[in-house]
Amino acid sequence: MRIIYVDAIPGIVNNALQNKEPWQIVTMTSLLERGKKQLFKLARYIPSIRDKINKELVNINETFEKDVVHRLKEASFIVHLPKKGLNKEEILNLVKQFIRLGDYDWQAGRVSGAIYRTNNELTQLMGDVYAIASYTNPLHPDIFPGICKMEAEVVRIACHLFHGDEETCGTASGTESILLACKAFRDYGREVKGITKPEMVMPVTAHAAFDKAAQYLNIKVRTVPVNPHSFTVSIQAMRKSITKNTILLVGSAPNFPYGTLDNIEAISELGMKYNIPVHVDACLGGFLTCFMPDAGYDLPLFDFKLPGVTSLSADTHKYGYAPKGSSIILYRNKIYRHYQYTITTDWPGGIYGSPTINGSRAGGIIASCWATLMYFGYNNYIESTKKIIETTRYIERNLREMDGIFVFGKPATSVIAIGSNEFHIYRLSEALSAKGWNLNPLQFPPGVHLCVTHMHTQSGVADQFLKDVKSELNTILETRTTLVEGKLAMYGMSQSIPDRSVVGDFTRCFLDSMYYTRESET
Repeated sequence: MRIIYVDAIPGIVNNALQNKEPWQIVTMTSLLERGKKQLFKLARYIPSIRDKINKELVNINETFEKDVVHRLKEASFIVHLPKKGLNKEEILNLVKQFIRLGDYDWQAGRVSGAIYRTNNELTQLMGDVYAIASYTNPLHPDIFPGICKMEAEVVRIACHLFHGDEETCGTASGTESILLACKAFRDYGREVKGITKPEMVMPVTAHAAFDKAAQYLNIKVRTVPVNPHSFTVSIQAMRKSITKNTILLVGSAPNFPYGTLDNIEAISELGMKYNIPVHVDACLGGFLTCFMPDAGYDLPLFDFKLPGVTSLSADTHKYGYAPKGSSIILYRNKIYRHYQYTITTDWPGGIYGSPTINGSRAGGIIASCWATLMYFGYNNYIESTKKIIETTRYIERNLREMDGIFVFGKPATSVIAIGSNEFHIYRLSEALSAKGWNLNPLQFPPGVHLCVTHMHTQSGVADQFLKDVKSELNTILETRTTLVEGKLAMYGMSQSIPDRSVVGDFTRCFLDSMYYTRESET
């Protein structure tokens, strides 16, 4: 797809810069960039252009729906309650059928991230634990004190793993840990510092969950570039982005796109110098980084050992191997956690206090998370960490030896991101997808990454991946100028559109497709 008004931009820019001195061109560059974005937005109001965009959106929506139909392999849909309830066997058979839908063999380690570990014994244990605790709710601590006890123990275990002291505290949440941290520091900044127009400063590589939190909580985001070679946040740029309205500095340990670890020690020093809270996003690799030193791998300081770190988030549902929907948010002390809470004192239904976003919470998830930590124990987490880091570094070493691609920065834990100066890297992703591999596409600049999990440590998986990459590279390098095709072509094209609201429209079409159903023929 090509938006029709893209073609007009080069001529407009060239005419504007005719007969200008070099210094004038440099001065005008940033103004033109902002003007170009505004021009694209205004162009959407021109009827012919608006009609063209709407037509393309219809086509894109149809493409996404066709993709859903393909993934579901023409499965029938249940869109009305059955007149008579299904029996246990019928329900279990349908669930098993639905779980098997899709093109990728995630159990064989063919996907990036997503599934971090599985085995039959663990699956059975999680099912048994959740069955026992499925109807419990820590919103009622007087009725379910045991669930609250398990949550408190999970939090205290995490405090110790990330070098907190007796004052360190937190909550076990769903996956809203980042949102909760932003809420806490927004309210802390307002009440303690009088900040009514809150801003947070974060790397451009910080997880999109921070932007999501900013949209929910009306926080202005100041994004900071990364260093061009290390792909870690520029501390100098971060310092310059601090204002009197800054409520939070953010660092990633590691970040999602490239798997590199920001200089948390330097960010901690900024926090101390300017009296600004520092949040460390360890959601992705936190339950590797806390074990890496004892597994024999050096790692820069990133947690509560640094005096400026005031909060840290880590997902137990990733390398903690707990079921999906569990995460941890930790604070240096209760002062900050108090601002996470939501409290209503004048409701006719009584005094209401909620520690997290959800009121009622699934006690089964808390119990399953606790059970997972008990099941593995410290030593098994150490062994798992060794295997994952060894596998990651093995894959990284071999990828660096291959012609036509490069590795972004230095992977700190389990994520390896690759790009190319020889061809469009999405061609490699597309070719590997045809071989059954599912990788994560990156943008600005284009890249792809593999998030190594325990699934990839299975015998032969890493070698097969490297073999397939090398094989496809040999083919691609013979036809370097061939264009990307399929869905990734659209993904690549979207990066060139200055008006990001158009890209937002594409994304809405994709999200809509997730809820696609059709009436049954019978």
